[in-house]
Amino acid sequence: MSVPASLDVEQARPRLRELTVVDVRTPGEFASGHLPDSLNVPLDRLVRSLPQLRQAADRGALLIVCASGARSDSAVRTLASHGIPASSLAGGTEAWAAGGNALEHPGGGARPRAVWAMERQVRFAAGTLVLLGLFLGLLLHPALSLLSAAIGGGLVFSALTGTCGMAVVLGRLPFNRRDGEVLR
Repeated sequence: MSVPASLDVEQARPRLRELTVVDVRTPGEFASGHLPDSLNVPLDRLVRSLPQLRQAADRGALLIVCASGARSDSAVRTLASHGIPASSLAGGTEAWAAGGNALEHPGGGARPRAVWAMERQVRFAAGTLVLLGLFLGLLLHPALSLLSAAIGGGLVFSALTGTCGMAVVLGRLPFNRRDGEVLR
């Protein structure tokens, strides 16, 4: 079955009922607002969920969603490498909401505390660690500046490989997990 690699909001909106929407953001991000009737399969758990995703794809087209489209593009490539066709929502939930479409929240109640998108969390953590390394290198010992170099190297590696170890680590923090979820 051939599916487009990407759908924009205007293409996805009328087809939403026939699509299985899979949100690959962290549970905390998912709880801050997601497309109607979407399932949450965080990107770091995608490979573990391949059997269920394969079954869902056999029933109909998969639409993979994240905050901006970067993680969903990566998920679509991963699924394709395992023979599972899927499309990414171009622009993610940001584009969905900007188009005037509603986001659902767990329990249907009031909007919960907002969680920063993973890309923003990574930028904040990386920037903080770089500044900390420079500060400690100036005040305590020049070798501590190597922390900044290590973070810079990690960012370059992340860009070249399309992976992000820092995002995996941040995804394990309590505010990025479901209530009561135990890590395995």
